[in-house]
Amino acid sequence: MSSASHRGAAAVGHLADLPALEASVVHCLRLWSDAAEGRAALPEGRSTELLRQICGLCASYGRRPLMRHGLGCACLGADEACFAHMVAAASTGAREDALMLAALIVRPDLAPALVALSEQLGLALHRRPVIPTAPGRSAEGRAGLLH
Repeated sequence: MSSASHRGAAAVGHLADLPALEASVVHCLRLWSDAAEGRAALPEGRSTELLRQICGLCASYGRRPLMRHGLGCACLGADEACFAHMVAAASTGAREDALMLAALIVRPDLAPALVALSEQLGLALHRRPVIPTAPGRSAEGRAGLLH
């Protein structure tokens, strides 16, 4: 892959520096993106269903595939940071900020739908966060994964 294809995975920080909600969002995104193994590790319930809808929307109407780091990676990628901040903004009532971030992820006409789902996901994760517990897995051969 060229360096341009890794642009969204560029490290912009560390997971440990994120607020709990945003760290939980990134962990959920990484689990969801880890195929059947990761999805099985997500708790059944509202947040997992919302994540399925959000990731489906992003996959179908995204400007490009969301890049992410591996489950055990301490880095925070640019796309992960944008995604997590969008969910946090939506769930705390900062709708304009959330819409701006959503428009970076999906087509602008679908940004309101992404924000509405993100608001619900953020509220669900406020009530029941998904805490990182899984060890890292090999990133080899996984599309959209830097390390």
